[in-house]
Amino acid sequence: MWPQGAIFVALPQLGPILVWLFARHRMPGWCEGQRKPAWCPPHKVLLLVWTTIYSVVGYASYLVWKDLGGGFGRTLALPLGLYAVQLTISWTVLVLFFAVHSTGLALLHLLLLYGLVMSTALIWHPINKLAALLLLPYLAWLTVTTSIAYHLWRDSLCPEPQPQVTTGEESN
Repeated sequence: MWPQGAIFVALPQLGPILVWLFARHRMPGWCEGQRKPAWCPPHKVLLLVWTTIYSVVGYASYLVWKDLGGGFGRTLALPLGLYAVQLTISWTVLVLFFAVHSTGLALLHLLLLYGLVMSTALIWHPINKLAALLLLPYLAWLTVTTSIAYHLWRDSLCPEPQPQVTTGEESN
């Protein structure tokens, strides 16, 4: 497995690392001003789970790469090309959530990402069943993340009513 497997596991980590490097000062307020669901974990937990998922998915991509003979042949174009696209969209979601604080755009990207990961699993299944199964935790996490994004987006469209300040004078 060494060194190719390590590269495949490490490569997906570039996204969270870059987001953290360039946006760490904006992360603590990633949903300030919005009604965060009570079940929503803090940003550090979200990033930890994303990092773990990326490691698992990176290993799965290595299994597909290895089973297709390694290298950069035509047989790898679709299975790993689709993986590269969904990985890029996934990194974009991190930027939209934690740096830009745009839950609406994050939600759209998450819905696209869900379809891409499902497609990747279907394409990987005939190549390596374990690799396809390793995408299931990713799909579960995308379900949680999409739900968070939806709630934040919905609540940003329908903010809580603000209490009315009265001056003490009432009109008759």
